[in-house]
Amino acid sequence: MRRLDSIRDKLRAQEADVFLVTSPINRRYLTGFTGSAGTVWISADKQAILTDFRYVEQVKEQCPDWELIEIEDVNTSLKTLIDDQNVKKIVYEKDFVTVGLLEEWEKNLNAKFVPIGGWVQEMRIIKKSEEIEFIRQAAQIGDRAFAKLLPTINSGITESELAIELEYIVRKMGAEGMSFDPIVASGPRSALPHARPGERVLSVGDFVVFDFGCIVNGYCSDMTRTIVIGEPEERHMLIYDLVLKAQKESLAAIAPGKTGAEIDAVAREIISDAGYGEYFGHGLGHGVGLEIHENPRLSRRDDTVLEPGMVVTVEPGIYLPDFGGVRIEDMVVVTDEGCDVLTSTFKELYVVE
Repeated sequence: MRRLDSIRDKLRAQEADVFLVTSPINRRYLTGFTGSAGTVWISADKQAILTDFRYVEQVKEQCPDWELIEIEDVNTSLKTLIDDQNVKKIVYEKDFVTVGLLEEWEKNLNAKFVPIGGWVQEMRIIKKSEEIEFIRQAAQIGDRAFAKLLPTINSGITESELAIELEYIVRKMGAEGMSFDPIVASGPRSALPHARPGERVLSVGDFVVFDFGCIVNGYCSDMTRTIVIGEPEERHMLIYDLVLKAQKESLAAIAPGKTGAEIDAVAREIISDAGYGEYFGHGLGHGVGLEIHENPRLSRRDDTVLEPGMVVTVEPGIYLPDFGGVRIEDMVVVTDEGCDVLTSTFKELYVVE
């Protein structure tokens, strides 16, 4: 219940009576409820989930420490709670409430509504051991799935066929689903950092970028590997080796007390000094957890100080228009000494004969 204690401390500091949670991800984090509809009410002496008939039994099973309030109309139930508990001030998640919903609350509910941001997201930055274990399991499925996919890759197969096969393997291995639509990008399309798989046929001379992750108990993994079709040329090796060097040295630099910007600078300097700085246009990495993109960020604009328990990606890349791109990504958890790499797939350039 430490999470609730933290929320209540924040309520006292705001001199507010209630915190309303409407974000599905934050709702799950605080309560354990995985359903698709529900509002969380947290006050000094009450913690409740407001949901409808469809999820009554699910809340009872998943959230034994929470009061269940079955609703037909959420605003009617909120009005009853506000009136019964003499609530004057409510804080709500500004990033997850529409203008229309806020106007409805202010019109029909007798309380002052104050927007806040990041209360739960800040708590989610430091992962507990159970969360890290779920992420580790997801990463392991990703490793095994990619190993099974590699022998099926050949010139003549399409990006879409590989993406479909990868998702099938991941699901068959026990994942709940993919963390995001997988990226399979070949040839010149591999220079598009977020390319969607298409009907392009893999051909000799192509770099092929695979970026994907899967979900275990709600927690995501994320990994990128780049392979080449046919014997690599000098240009292939130059770019690949440069990205690999930047990635390895960034991993070695991760430690508590460093900032996201400092780690980003390690990779950026290596790539820039080699003359490819303009072709590395995204941040080095991002946090991963219940969402595929969370805080902190490893980027030039993030001065978050790394702490043990943070899970981040490290994914430098070089993207050359009309030729192709390379990205290599591992997911790591920050430890007391440095970091523990959760991804175990080899990083030597894999060549499809």
